[in-house]
Amino acid sequence: MTQQVKFYQTGTYTVGNRLLDQDQRTVQSSLDRSNALDSGHRACQGCGEALGARFAIDAAMRATDNQLIACNATGCLEVFTTPYPETAWQMPWIHSLFGNAAAVATGVAAAQRVKGKKEVRVIAQGGDGGTTDIGFGCLSGMFDRNDDVLYICYDNQAYMNTGVQRSSATPPAARTATTMPVGPNPGNEFGQGKNVPLVAMAHGIPYVATASVHDLHDLERKVTKAMSMRGARYIQIFVPCPLGWGSKPCDSIKLARMAAECGLWPLFEAEDGEITASTKLRKPAPVNGYLKLQRRFAHMFKPGNEAQLEGMQALADKNIAKFELLEEKGDEE
Repeated sequence: MTQQVKFYQTGTYTVGNRLLDQDQRTVQSSLDRSNALDSGHRACQGCGEALGARFAIDAAMRATDNQLIACNATGCLEVFTTPYPETAWQMPWIHSLFGNAAAVATGVAAAQRVKGKKEVRVIAQGGDGGTTDIGFGCLSGMFDRNDDVLYICYDNQAYMNTGVQRSSATPPAARTATTMPVGPNPGNEFGQGKNVPLVAMAHGIPYVATASVHDLHDLERKVTKAMSMRGARYIQIFVPCPLGWGSKPCDSIKLARMAAECGLWPLFEAEDGEITASTKLRKPAPVNGYLKLQRRFAHMFKPGNEAQLEGMQALADKNIAKFELLEEKGDEE
């Protein structure tokens, strides 16, 4: 059983604080870190995706003794890390098209198997646009065949690289370039989109998980666990985007934590189609605090839009019940 490190135990938000015991530090604070994603990239200030990718890939590199190949879909992560002719990746890295990262990774894994290099592992990665929309068919095929690939989706809830358009991972009521805050139901419509972690579970693949950049120990643990398995695996990581969300760069980790604490982003694991673990909440926070820090939800706090706030709270409450997030008194021991 793992226990989350509390911030008051370190007195700081610094990752890998020296006051922590060695076994509680993250990969990045260890001499064993791989730095798969190096400095010099062009991510925006406060980018959750850059942080999530660095910790996820470094954990995977460590778990595989650096025998890892990454296939990257088009998107923010590809654009800010590889401005031609430069790259910030310090590992074998392949750029694919927007919609075929899962298929390319499948081919790379098959090639390694044919060459007898079973120790070389493969990761596919992309944003929510290239995962939940454009690349959804290839991803489902990868799940259906149970190909030996870990697919990581960095979910910032819209097409941030092309102008903040709505994706099927965009939350209800959110303002985007294609879901403007106008009319009787401003922002994105309720009842649309898809939950890809649940879709992945429906395929019965060996491992599915959600993670978030506010809890890097949990993220690293889930990636390490996924790399200990064979077959198709899927992890969706919550990565706030200050530019697209209209939030302060300094609030990215705070927003990720608040999304989990109010129930809008449930953290869980599933194996073979069944939920095996979830991060419990002692006292779920109301959604208002999380929403107020983002301009994409500013219209929800205007008179006449109370139903939208109620709808978001209902969505969080539904997640808490569905994933059994509420901590029981006996769980505190």
